[in-house]
Amino acid sequence: MEPSGGAKRATLAQVAERAGVSVMTASYTYNRPNRVSEQARSRVLAAAAELGYAGPDPSARSLRRGSNRTLGVVMGEHLTYAFEDPEAVSFMAGIAGVCSEHGYGMTLVPVTGAADDVTRITDAAVDGFIVWTTSDDDPVLAAVRSTRRPAVVHGGPAVEGMELVTIDNRAAARAVGAAAWAGAERPAVVCFPLDRDRRTMVTKGGALPGAAFPVTRERLEGYRQAAEAAGIAWQDVTVAVCARNGADEAERITAALLASAEPPDAIAAMSDRQASGVVRAVRAAGRSIPGDVAVTGWDDAAAAARLGLTTIAQSLRDQGASCARIALGGPSTRTPAWSLVHRTSTRP
Repeated sequence: MEPSGGAKRATLAQVAERAGVSVMTASYTYNRPNRVSEQARSRVLAAAAELGYAGPDPSARSLRRGSNRTLGVVMGEHLTYAFEDPEAVSFMAGIAGVCSEHGYGMTLVPVTGAADDVTRITDAAVDGFIVWTTSDDDPVLAAVRSTRRPAVVHGGPAVEGMELVTIDNRAAARAVGAAAWAGAERPAVVCFPLDRDRRTMVTKGGALPGAAFPVTRERLEGYRQAAEAAGIAWQDVTVAVCARNGADEAERITAALLASAEPPDAIAAMSDRQASGVVRAVRAAGRSIPGDVAVTGWDDAAAAARLGLTTIAQSLRDQGASCARIALGGPSTRTPAWSLVHRTSTRP
């Protein structure tokens, strides 16, 4: 990938000249930082930022040492999420399968919002990146793009110069929302985080702040369209925003909703994991599903069939495989399939 506008890449020699150090010192800043003083390192990095220099050219490094034969997976969640969340596990398995077929390895590159996230990306010894769903304003996107290595974003956002693999979240939410809101008078959404601050809140659809996570934003828009098609004003729909995609938080926030003066009679959760927490809270409150409260999920995980959840079926494993094939330069699906699965958790 070439820099935008066909501009030539700044060189290490230009960075050294701007910083007032030798080329060797500039090189050591990137390759052997323990041999460079903090003052010199700061000057080099400042000069690099001014010149738009992202570090040693990956293609040049490959010529020296050969391909790393490794894909980097950028995970903007706690590292354990990749092993604990069933859908994240499926996604990783899809990537791993393609890597195995091509003799490649996988490197997890966790990002936490800390100042060293960008450095962790640019220093990663990988041949390409797959970025797990993130927000419009995540600085790691620019860091990944600056490496000029092949990169694929799963779920969003769309970034110039990077591939995107995502289902039509808006259409899918519209479909499952229609199932959730059938016969409902007081609908609610148990929602993914809106942005990287991950604040928990309960509000109405009309008062909801903007969502920086495209997946959250598109699903909310689909739910809104489904509500209005059912004759329900979006401003009257309760939206409970969770900090994480987990059953325990969804259970707590649902319990609070059910104990309110106007408890919901239909709840659409943005994942089956959240929906399982919703189901626990509904049952603990002595309510029936779907008679008192209709419930929907998303993903069609194993728990969905066990709980009888109406949900959206999608294959995160296939999507992970698609991301890996694209990152390795092969053809694959950019807009994966999804379907609505009707079960007993919603009203006829």
